[in-house]
Amino acid sequence: MSKPFVSRRTVLKGLSAAVALPWMESMGPIASWAADASPVKAATAPNRMAFLYVPNGINMADWTPKTEGSGYELTPVLEALAPVRDDFSILTGLTADGARPHGDGGGDHARALACYLTGAHPVKTDGTDIRNGISVDQVAASRIGDQTRLASLEIGCEPGAMAGNCDSGYSCVYSSTMAWRSATQPLPKEVNPKLVFERLFGSGGNDDRAQRDKLRRSVLDYVRDDTRDLQSKLSKNDNRKLDEYFSSVRDIEQRIERATHLPEVKAPDYPVPAGIPKDFPDHIKLMCDLMVLAFQADVTRISTFVFTNEGSNRSYPFAGVSEGHHDLSHHGNDAKKKEKIRDINKFHVAQLSYLLQKLKSIPEGEGTLLDHCMIAYGSANSDGNAHNHDNLPILLAGKGGGTIQSGRHIVYPKETPLSNLWLSMLERVDVKVPFLGDSTGALSGLMG
Repeated sequence: MSKPFVSRRTVLKGLSAAVALPWMESMGPIASWAADASPVKAATAPNRMAFLYVPNGINMADWTPKTEGSGYELTPVLEALAPVRDDFSILTGLTADGARPHGDGGGDHARALACYLTGAHPVKTDGTDIRNGISVDQVAASRIGDQTRLASLEIGCEPGAMAGNCDSGYSCVYSSTMAWRSATQPLPKEVNPKLVFERLFGSGGNDDRAQRDKLRRSVLDYVRDDTRDLQSKLSKNDNRKLDEYFSSVRDIEQRIERATHLPEVKAPDYPVPAGIPKDFPDHIKLMCDLMVLAFQADVTRISTFVFTNEGSNRSYPFAGVSEGHHDLSHHGNDAKKKEKIRDINKFHVAQLSYLLQKLKSIPEGEGTLLDHCMIAYGSANSDGNAHNHDNLPILLAGKGGGTIQSGRHIVYPKETPLSNLWLSMLERVDVKVPFLGDSTGALSGLMG
């Protein structure tokens, strides 16, 4: 006699802690629909979507493949993605029209991040009368967010102000926030890995968190009894998957604990530029791991990740770049500055590769966790020196539960709205909307 299905809403509970479970075979199949809304066979795992953002544009000559289709050669910026080259596509020709001035003058950086997921042209103000548009992640969260414990997860690696003037009369909220629940309700990102972890796995308040820290106990210790009861109901494969998942949770806990005791990084012997990072590579990898855990545990199926704020002048000494990123982006066609921009771009893409390889390493259903994801990576600035917003650097990874053919360079007609891609991704999580921002219809060609 087969064992009964385990509910997808099952969580392991203990004092001040609640650990969601990864998707497992014992939870049974889920319904799925193709992009044209016609029924297809039951899916083996839910579909997830994430939106990753990098600022100040990219050196496009080092980003854009020279040929179309599946046989293209990886460019210098994309080389770190070689281990997953069949798991993503480069999408050329997309435009973020909302980032253009349209009579508002300067402020391209603020407009770029604000319009990236909304397709809207933000109102120019540095006051409280901000107005943008609802972002694609929050459109999805409003429709399918009730299927998981968190409707969405907003993270980043650089804090940003939610008020004040940060870019030519545009409020700082525009240049530091990617997710918008409504035209007037931005969703600030969390940059502290410890707080993200507690949001994913903690169920208590500040006093409970302090108690856990004092006792120095893992969140897994609090759910030990529930774990024993559950394991007797699972198959051998699911018990193995549960062990691997718990090992990942424990590893991140230990890394966060170690980080709280490490001394600050000393400044090097050259003049300190704006935004010297403190263990930035470790920070960004921790955030990647937390996103993977959130998807693996089905705590949420929707996430946004701002690597650094738009217009950020962070330096990258660990990548051999001591100057600020924004300053370098205004390279004036100087070859040496463009080389340093390339090195920053390569560092960012290496972090993306880390995330994608992590997702691909986790078996799920008939494939991997990455197979059941759509990871959009890019910027609403193209060349940071020119502040242009067409022909954007956009990458789409994952197979969207079998609804995307990856491993290609796809070139779209000029001025194709970036929002068309977001409509296509919404369809693949069974969310149908007539338009988003400046969209003109779902993006074609993702299935080959």
